[in-house]
Amino acid sequence: MPPGVRSADALRFRAAPGWLPRGQRVYAIGDIHGCKVELAALHNAIAADLAARPIASALLVHLGDYIDHGPASAGVIDLLSAGPPIPNVATINLRGDHEHMFLLALEGDRAAGTDWMWSGGHSTLRSLGVPTSLPRELWAATMRPSRVAFLRNLSWWHREGNYLFVHAGIRPGIPLAKQEKDDLLTIRQPFLFTEQDFGFVVVHGHSTNPAPVVTANRIGIDTGAGQGGMLTCAVLEEDRVAFLIS
Repeated sequence: MPPGVRSADALRFRAAPGWLPRGQRVYAIGDIHGCKVELAALHNAIAADLAARPIASALLVHLGDYIDHGPASAGVIDLLSAGPPIPNVATINLRGDHEHMFLLALEGDRAAGTDWMWSGGHSTLRSLGVPTSLPRELWAATMRPSRVAFLRNLSWWHREGNYLFVHAGIRPGIPLAKQEKDDLLTIRQPFLFTEQDFGFVVVHGHSTNPAPVVTANRIGIDTGAGQGGMLTCAVLEEDRVAFLIS
């Protein structure tokens, strides 16, 4: 495997709670938090896997939280906004709560701005070349429009097979079409502790664990990148799952 990816963790398939049609594969990457080097290593590992195990249809999904904590938030944004990072692999970039707080702050929401700075925003401003002492109303004017446009155009969720890909999770008992956006980005306990069958399996980040979590109704892959942990990619195909970790 490429440098930085732990080959001992690579492609040890186990039974998955969900399924994809034969001939499809999804690579889903959890919370990145400014870890560009680790993200590039996973992209290289995915490309190597596709070269070794070609498949008719491959999809790459990033589950959000590209910014904050780690040293290279701007680099992550630039890498993903340049287009699909793996040739001939369609890519979907989802919105995380950190991007959402940042965008609200740029729109003048002072409470969101305070929450964002408390949640690691200082590292993102430094990475973007914005002085942390600069008044908040001037932040947007100092940023590349392409970077802000990338964050504003992120998707809320994606369905593939009987998997739902979303940043944080969903509120049990509420149809997907009626879910509150705040829940999609921030929910924890009501979602993490339910055994409810949603009718699909949720693949999510947001709630940090030292290793991926697989239950009957969800797969959690926020393993603490940028906060002393690792960056994880779930490899989903047919009725099985494996993990790449950088």
